[in-house]
Amino acid sequence: MATTVYQEKSFRENVNLVFDIASATLELSEGLAYVLKGAYNVYQVRFPVKINGKIESFIGWRAVHSEHKLPTKGGIRYSPLVTQDEVEALAALMTYKCALVDVPFGGSKGGLVVDPKKYDDDIMERITRRFAFELIKKDYINPAINVPAPDMGTGPREMAWIADTYMQHRTDDINGLGCVTGKPLSLSGISGRTEATGRGVVYGVREFFRHAEDREKAGIEGTLEGKSAIVQGLGNVGYHTAKILESEDGAKIIGIIEHDGALMDRNGLSVEKINTYIKEHGGVKGFPDAEYFEDGSAILEEECDLLVPAALEGAIHMENAPRIKAKLIAEAANGPVTFGADVILRQKGVVMIPDIFLNAGGVIVSYFEWIKNLSHIRFGRLTRRHEVNQNDLLLKALENNGHKMPVDLVEKLCNGPNELDLVRSGLDDSMREAFQQIRDRYWSHDKIESYRIAAMAIAIEKVSLSYQDRGVYP
Repeated sequence: MATTVYQEKSFRENVNLVFDIASATLELSEGLAYVLKGAYNVYQVRFPVKINGKIESFIGWRAVHSEHKLPTKGGIRYSPLVTQDEVEALAALMTYKCALVDVPFGGSKGGLVVDPKKYDDDIMERITRRFAFELIKKDYINPAINVPAPDMGTGPREMAWIADTYMQHRTDDINGLGCVTGKPLSLSGISGRTEATGRGVVYGVREFFRHAEDREKAGIEGTLEGKSAIVQGLGNVGYHTAKILESEDGAKIIGIIEHDGALMDRNGLSVEKINTYIKEHGGVKGFPDAEYFEDGSAILEEECDLLVPAALEGAIHMENAPRIKAKLIAEAANGPVTFGADVILRQKGVVMIPDIFLNAGGVIVSYFEWIKNLSHIRFGRLTRRHEVNQNDLLLKALENNGHKMPVDLVEKLCNGPNELDLVRSGLDDSMREAFQQIRDRYWSHDKIESYRIAAMAIAIEKVSLSYQDRGVYP
């Protein structure tokens, strides 16, 4: 059987190719498909900031892919490599991602061409506030219309600056803190948001491992315990993914890839020690307790049960895909496997859990934070003590009837769920349900050859249904 040869595509083209294949499995009119595929609008800003006595010019974008539900949602990334095409592709992924995991948002994304490492904190604050103001003027930041979040190069600090800028300009908006998510807890952020994407990755992988038919397809037996894993990128997502896999699931992290090289130890690496070392030294080079490889990308090709690309898009491409030996790839980053590489890997029998599903943990918990901001009350405040009291009565009734309960169980029941417990519960439930939908579509549809196409088909179906139910027809 002849192998089809594909030319490597851009990130945006990769997303659109998956859309085309998935939409072909649905009864979708050409006009509606066209509406769902392209960006709804893109706003470009260019603004000056005076830095050390000189005027510097910055360019940025905020893309809205779909307003089938409002507000639209998506992060803001800071990078010298940001482009409009990338922002539009990421906005599209946000639409599909939100639809897939049943988060009632449209898709959006923002980007600013800036290298945060070049400027001190004061200057970055001025740049961020000016960028935020330019977006606020056109309602590209608004709790009811468009709600940004952290992404590459941004975090709670930047979200705090943006929220404060919004509230200075919109003093009459009682829901002003809901204009962004991923804020510090002191500014009505939510417990568990920092770890959300990484924890969501783990919840998604756990759900995969619960299904014997799916494990068999990947040639994997048993649970995550003892499974070998390689993680590319120990940023926020990669760190929390690796840490949770190691500490809660008993997986063995045998490789960690960073910008300055990689570390390997088939007996297992200490994620926490390496993370501390990176914070102190800026990279992994020189770490004493593992073998160092200057060519970090080569470690992607090492044999392992689970490969977690958690850095930039296109890490696995047509050139290195034939040498990938992982049984299962968990896409923690956006677009880490190109379309051409996907074809090669599937021909090799490698199973991939796609980014459109697996890294949705961030937007799920952002949704919880947005709800918290609009309701003006933290999760569990009205119900926690009631649940504790009810559990206490139940325990007393059991003890009065001669049933002695284990001490650790008593402590758990008497503490009750706090905000973090509730956030993790909601995240776990969302990831489980979404994967079950994906696998049901995959195993029941002859035209669907991967989880990626199944996930995209479900997302397109949900968005198109939203348009049709509102009476919006092309």
